[in-house]
Amino acid sequence: MHLGKYFGVDPAHVEAQVIGDHGTSQVFLWSTARVGGVPVQALLKQRGEKLDDLRKTVEQQVRYANITIIEGHDASQYGIGIVLARIAEMVLKDERAVIPIGSFQERFGVTLSLPSVVGRNGIEAVLDPELSDEERASLQKSANTLKEALKDVATPDARST
Repeated sequence: MHLGKYFGVDPAHVEAQVIGDHGTSQVFLWSTARVGGVPVQALLKQRGEKLDDLRKTVEQQVRYANITIIEGHDASQYGIGIVLARIAEMVLKDERAVIPIGSFQERFGVTLSLPSVVGRNGIEAVLDPELSDEERASLQKSANTLKEALKDVATPDARST
């Protein structure tokens, strides 16, 4: 949606993925982002613009979209409800749609969102996207962030015993 708005095109013609955790360390796959099949980086170059400027704006908007929803509706469950309804539809209709969705990733030791085929049996396959070195490092950082958060949850507070 954000890239479609930026380039003045219908978001249905934008291919871009956000993977990793669902928080501030999520990973934007800029290396493979496309508008109408044209790499975003090439479009920016044609316009005399830099990717870093677009990244700052879009990543900020996406990372903190939940706050925008809360400010507009005094709650975030509406966004969550819409997404859950859409996932249920994918399963019920056996759509085999490909979306970034969280599932346990053994190689990272945590649940992360990666592009996955969703159908009648839930997640039917997890796809391994092509990543730049920076994106690969960011995905590992996202996994590490989740592992650290889990330590805080899994470790009983000594004061409560």
